[in-house]
Amino acid sequence: MTEAQTTADIQMIKRLIPHRYPFLLVDRVINIDGCKSACGIKNVTMNEPHFQGHFPEKPIMPGVTIVEAMAQTAAVMVGMALGMQDKNLLVYFMSIDKGKFRRMVVPGDVLRMEVETLRGKPGGKVWKFAGEATVDGEMACEVEFTAMIDLGGAGA
Repeated sequence: MTEAQTTADIQMIKRLIPHRYPFLLVDRVINIDGCKSACGIKNVTMNEPHFQGHFPEKPIMPGVTIVEAMAQTAAVMVGMALGMQDKNLLVYFMSIDKGKFRRMVVPGDVLRMEVETLRGKPGGKVWKFAGEATVDGEMACEVEFTAMIDLGGAGA
């Protein structure tokens, strides 16, 4: 794999997964190692819609959006490894396990999401991942999640 293939910028991410504003929660994916592991980057900004209500006086990124951002990172990793650009890749949660939140994520933070495949293979539909999200090296969230990957998507 060349260096260019180990990174997905926002344009490539949009070619791999269907999420769009306000629910596209990963800005870049780096260190993509096939279907094994990857690192997602999310720049947390005050102008994200969830901060209007969670919580206006003390904005905190909701834990469920942190987990969703890790799942989007995993979907980009698998989609990139399988060459699924422009193929209507859809991914659905099946389970979320062992979730722990250790630190608040607030506007101005850079969320770094490391995901690793625990189970899954090219051509398979059910994949399990482990994820860790950190800010400045400090653990914010750790979780395991299982997803069904529809390799044909809505347009197949």
